[in-house]
Amino acid sequence: MISRKPICVVLVIDDLEYGGAQRQVLELANNMDPTRFDVHVCTLSDYVPLGKQLTDADRRLHVIVKKNKLDISVVPRLAQLLKSLEADIVHSYLFSADIAARLAGRLAGTTLVIGSERNANYVPKKRHVLAYKLTRRCVHLTIANSKTGAEFNTRMFGQPASDCRVVYNGVDTQRFKAQSPNAIRTELGITEEDLVIGVFASFKPQKNHGMLLRAFRQVLDDIPETTLLLVGDRLTGNMGGTADYHVQMEALIDELNIRHKCIFLGNRNDVERLYPACDITALSSLYEGTPNVLLESMASGIPVVATRVSDNAYIIKEGETGCLVQLDDVDGMAGHLRTLLHNAPRRREMGRKAQAWANEKFSIERLIKNTEDVYVQGLHEKRQFSQTKNAKDE
Repeated sequence: MISRKPICVVLVIDDLEYGGAQRQVLELANNMDPTRFDVHVCTLSDYVPLGKQLTDADRRLHVIVKKNKLDISVVPRLAQLLKSLEADIVHSYLFSADIAARLAGRLAGTTLVIGSERNANYVPKKRHVLAYKLTRRCVHLTIANSKTGAEFNTRMFGQPASDCRVVYNGVDTQRFKAQSPNAIRTELGITEEDLVIGVFASFKPQKNHGMLLRAFRQVLDDIPETTLLLVGDRLTGNMGGTADYHVQMEALIDELNIRHKCIFLGNRNDVERLYPACDITALSSLYEGTPNVLLESMASGIPVVATRVSDNAYIIKEGETGCLVQLDDVDGMAGHLRTLLHNAPRRREMGRKAQAWANEKFSIERLIKNTEDVYVQGLHEKRQFSQTKNAKDE
């Protein structure tokens, strides 16, 4: 029997900050079948707080620092890594990694180059649109984590719809599960009588905290025993204007006079312990792909209230696992939050249904299988195409 070496996959990402794309990269790297795939992670930043979560990181984590926006040396350095690993697939996440991986994959002769679309219906920078369009022929497939994202990518960047695949994010249902809130509530100084709304989101404009803060002010007027638990922080170096945005949100918190009812936890590595401390979680994003926080909350048995953006209407079974509101409908969000906080039996029932739905549709196992299928099928099609082309050339 011929022994085949595992397919070498290099996942390239801008950084390993606390973010949804970063956590999905680690889930893939840690859970793909090692007998079939040898998965490496390459980051273009040496800021890697999540790097310690990668198993066998000494061998599998590679750092190729992009020193500034115009540092094109990252391309040949990444190409050299792909060659040295004999990579069969390079799969990139986020803008800088997407462009670098496209060019490096072409330079290294990597068989399959895959990009990602992690959001939908946002307004990209003009230079990003230009860069994507100029390098379009260097990428073979794009994996979007929502149907809306796949359609957006085709419309905005000209990627053929036939080259897009949809693979929803997955949640580790062994890590995120229903559990007693008592210990973590005691640790955080939250009493049994307190009602808690959890907000798990980095402080960046996309997350639209202002909508939620205003809704919380309305909730607090009706239910004064409510606490807002905020998990997440700014990105390093004011990336994406997050430091400026954080200042604006801090000012709004004081303007609304709600600071005394807010608990700020910043970035945490133990978020699976924090969801059970909440009665509800809320997400007020302007745009998304598949928000990991919705999956994690539901898997933890906590119902969600979120804006009706991207594929959230599929991720949340409205009225069963959570509630949806129109973008910037502050009154609507406040109304759903109040209704659920006033009705503990309904919250518990929604939480049970949310956990079952997350386990059924959004498990890590499903994410891994669907991604592996894209990889294997993509390699098969590329190799067939190359063989056919070579035969014609002869």
